Formats: sequence, structure tokens, C-alpha cells
Amino acid sequence: MEARLAQLTTLQKLEILSDAAKYDASCASSGTAERNSVGGKGVGSTTGSGICHSYAPDGRCISLLKILLTNFCSYDCVFCINRSSSNVRRARFSVEEVVALTLNFYKRNYIEGLFLSSGIIRSPDYTMGELVRVAESLRLEHDFRGYIHLKLIPSASQELIDRAALFADRVSINVELPSETSLKRFAPEKQPLDIRSAMGGLKLKIDESVAERERSKRAPAFSPAGQSTQMIVGADDASDATILQRSAQLYGAYGLRRVYYSAFSPIPDSSKQLPLSEPPLLREHRLYQADWLTRFYGFEVDEIMDAAPGGMLDLSVDPKLAWALRHRGRFPVDVNSAEREMLLRIPGLGTRSVDRILAMRRFRRLRLDDIGRLVRSLRVLRQFIVTADWRPGAALDGERLKAQLAPKPQQLALL
Repeated sequence: MEARLAQLTTLQKLEILSDAAKYDASCASSGTAERNSVGGKGVGSTTGSGICHSYAPDGRCISLLKILLTNFCSYDCVFCINRSSSNVRRARFSVEEVVALTLNFYKRNYIEGLFLSSGIIRSPDYTMGELVRVAESLRLEHDFRGYIHLKLIPSASQELIDRAALFADRVSINVELPSETSLKRFAPEKQPLDIRSAMGGLKLKIDESVAERERSKRAPAFSPAGQSTQMIVGADDASDATILQRSAQLYGAYGLRRVYYSAFSPIPDSSKQLPLSEPPLLREHRLYQADWLTRFYGFEVDEIMDAAPGGMLDLSVDPKLAWALRHRGRFPVDVNSAEREMLLRIPGLGTRSVDRILAMRRFRRLRLDDIGRLVRSLRVLRQFIVTADWRPGAALDGERLKAQLAPKPQQLALL
């Protein structure tokens, strides 16, 4: 293996290992502690604007070097392109190469941070130790203050996992599939108990760190941007209801910042256990929308999925609009008097728009034009609200309302 690796240049390794990392969706930099190199101290920053692009909650685009340490792997997960039985081109970075790439890319203003994962080589502890060495070198030897996200190996020792979280802004452990039954079937080397134990241990450490930092600013930060996970959608027969219920359980039990959904992508020489084609990409999008509703809009999973045929989200309209159409008796809503909880359930209104409505209506009664200045479009929204000068009339009773409000088909460009 060493002879083959020696023949690859760093650029060739980068091409292989950045492509191998593209299947990992859990890559965002929101919620991190602010570090910067103001005053000539250190290298890097987690703030400002900046090869993977992620988006912070305020809309900033964050550029990250997203790579694997290696795509060699001793595990044979059925759904993974890098499984041990896969016939793919292999490569491996040294710790020093990853550190040098990160620093060089940052200094050229290509990136603002690093997302690092790896296949399992030799042992989980050995691989985890190599990942930790990268983060430790960047932070301690080079005073790197940019963003670092490390993908953890759940069967590695708790000591190594804890050390990784001391140097990384965010850490993540993939649950991979919505059910433990599917995980045992498709990834027999990965143990559900190891995943639960690692995520639970991280939550306790993160909570302890938050409490310590409230008492003393000098207390070390422990994964200040929290932990996240990823689920593959469409590799097994799990319904959207099952996926969202699993996500709700993960958010509640482990205090996750994000659950990422990754639509299954067919891989070369795949097992007959896997579907022949990928699920509609729109399904992944609808899951993210439903996830957002449960986290920021006060919806419960059962509300979103009530009357959903086969436990699947409607692909033709977004989950909030689908819920509103099933509960037409609760609309239209008067934006000048409704409680915040009900305003959040109106299709077309986001959390910021609702907060601005609540602030503005203390001074005057709002008209339709006022609402129009707060949102992107009134096309759907106007059917569900009452303002000082607008009422939708009998439109909500129409049987064809869903067809009228569904997004219009778009012609795709051929080139």
C-alpha cells in the first residue's frame, strides 16, 4: 500500500479524497465560537466571508476544505462508496499534509475552515488519533483560529473523542440510517450502542463545559458549536414519518444542533440489497423543511405527518402549506391580532417576518402592502391572512386551491 501511495502527488490525493468526502452532508459552521487573528495573533478566523460551501443562519456563505484523511476503510458498509470491498481509487493523507493544505488554502483565502473525516484504518483508536493530531497541530502549533469540524468514530475511546472536542468547533457522529435494524443490516461493523454511548458522552461533556464557562471565561471550550449527525434517506424502506420521529428523538436525547439528511446515491458495484435508483431529491428537501418546522415553528412530527399517505411527505407542496390545507378551518388568520404561535403556522411567513409583524402592529394596524414588504411573495400568503384592507373571501374553500398554490413547473436548461 505504501508504494502505491508514494506514487500519488498531494494534488492527486486531494482530488481523490475531496471527491470521497462529498457524500457526507453534515457540514455547516453555524454556532461556533468567534475566533479571529486580529492584532496579528494566530492564523484564521471563524468570522467574515471567505471547497465546500455551507451557510450560517444569517445567510453567510462559509467555505470549508472538506476532505477525508483516507478513503481506505476496513469496514464494509453496504451503502458506502469507500467500503472495503469497493473498487475505487484509494489515497491517504499524512497528518502533516492535511495541516499544510489547510493553512495554505486559508492563506490564499480559499477557505475559512476544515471539515475532516476518514475511513477506518488499522483500528478506530488509531484513526481517531490521527484526526485528533490534525486538529491539535493546527490549534497548538500553528495557532489556527478558523473553523474545524471533526467526524468522530463512535467505537474509539472516550478519551480520544473528548480530546477531539477540545480542538474542534463542532463534532459529529453519523447514525447513518433511521433504524438500528437497518444499521445492523447494512453496516454490521457499526454498533448502535457505541453510537448512542459516544453521543451521550459528548452531550454530558458539552453541558458541563457550558456550565463551567458560565462560571469562568478561562474554562476550555468543548465543541462550542455542539454536535450533529447524518441520516441516509432512501437506502432502506424507512418512511418520512420514521425518519422525522428518529430525528426528534435524537434532538431530545442528545441536544443535537442539526440532523442532516442525505439522499441515497447509487454507487458502482452496489449490493442487491440497495435500491437501483436514488429517491427524489425533493424528498430530502421536504425533510429539511419539516425538520425546520419542528425546531423553530412549534410543530410536532405527528401534526406534520397526520393523514400523510404511507407516512410520506407531500412532494408537491411544502409541509407547512400541506398542513394549512388540511386545516383550512383555522384560516384565514388576522395578522393584527393573532398570537405568535399561530402566525408561525401561516404559509409564507418566516420567524423573522413574524417578529417584525409583532413589533409593527403595536403602532398601527397592518395592511396587505405592509406584509408584502416583509416577505418574498404574497402569492400563497394572501390566501391565509386577514389584514386591515384584505380578506381572501371563499378562496380557502376551493377544491383546486392546492393546485393553484403549488409551485409552477419550471423548464430546465439543457446546457
